[in-house]
Amino acid sequence: MAARLSSSRLRASASSSESPGDRTVRVPRPRVRERPLRALVRKHHHRPGGQIVRILLSGGGTAGHIYPALTVAGLLVESGHDDVLFVGTPDSLEARLVPEAGIAFHAVSSRGFDRGNPLTLITSGFRVLSSVASAWRLLRSYGPDVVVGFGGYVSLPIGIAAVLTKTPLVLHEQNSVPGLANKILSRWATAVGVTYENSVKHLKRAERAVVTGNPVRREILVADRSSGREALDLDPDATVVLVFGGSRGARHLNETLVRMWPRLSAEPGLQVLHVTGTIDAAAVAEAMSGALQSPSRDYRMHEYISAMGEAIAASDIVVARAGATSIAEITAIGRAAVLVPYPYATDDHQTLNARAVSAGGAAIVVPDDQLDGEALEDAVRGLVRNRAKRETMAAASAALGRRDAAARVVELIRSATALKGSKEHS
Repeated sequence: MAARLSSSRLRASASSSESPGDRTVRVPRPRVRERPLRALVRKHHHRPGGQIVRILLSGGGTAGHIYPALTVAGLLVESGHDDVLFVGTPDSLEARLVPEAGIAFHAVSSRGFDRGNPLTLITSGFRVLSSVASAWRLLRSYGPDVVVGFGGYVSLPIGIAAVLTKTPLVLHEQNSVPGLANKILSRWATAVGVTYENSVKHLKRAERAVVTGNPVRREILVADRSSGREALDLDPDATVVLVFGGSRGARHLNETLVRMWPRLSAEPGLQVLHVTGTIDAAAVAEAMSGALQSPSRDYRMHEYISAMGEAIAASDIVVARAGATSIAEITAIGRAAVLVPYPYATDDHQTLNARAVSAGGAAIVVPDDQLDGEALEDAVRGLVRNRAKRETMAAASAALGRRDAAARVVELIRSATALKGSKEHS
């Protein structure tokens, strides 16, 4: 059996048939219909009691920025703050997800730039200035009480425009090492919510930082073990290991699991729930067909699981990359983890994320360059065989999790607006 998932195999398998239970049903991408900005601009006034009237949120590019922002936006709307506008870029992930969530969306043109290429810095600088001008016009028209940035390159021009219009600016950082936008904007921010205590040292105004945790979706918070196992048809008494690498998967993780399965499958009472991601699904299915003597309940492969809360809650051990959202969801539910940081993340922030969880006793960290050895297999096997250890790690994970992170961020937003109101009336 070839453990390596080659590019040729991936191309060849792209047209292969899949069983209905193992494929993702894709619906046509909806055309984003924005409400014209003039329809969003209404008479600007403060309601009795100092309640927030108008909130502008920005963030995007990756799910790690978008989902926390959407979670906070949803909580704001539920709390009665129905004038919420989410700003992102056109033809982006947020342009699809935000309208689907029922939140008003407005697109501005903004692009990232290659910090490692000096030749692009000048043209990138002009693009940023153009984006700031567009953002300034938006803020002057919309008149938000507060601007909230969740990172991603779209947050930089929006944040600069907030500073120029003297609008309170609240930031949220999901990773251990703040991204470029938050690093720059933290100098002028009214408050900065951070996920990890060690993020504070990277900010320009550390005294304005508050540890809030990373907001996670409600479906993560309500997930439980028994319903998750029932939904995924898992043995209620098995030791379940969940392996996933994000929505696109993680090829190195997938290859390693294929290679170690013949030995791992010898563990009694073990079930593996493997979420491959869309890119490698067909190749993993082909490779595993040779490893499995016959269809087995001990190995369950899914290309994608929309209800990841159920999958995490159903597991005893989670093997995953160390992205901010993955860690927030794992710790919100409270599961022992084996984290394999993506080695090419900006500023190696996934390694620092993983170390923060490991320092809290909730995870074992396996560097990506050790996957070709036996480090991952040894870590997983050790937890499978030692129930007391994984339960101790699960308790530590739950202690690290901030299930009220969204509420904490909302409180920062309210405080920033109250401060603005007090200055206006002083």
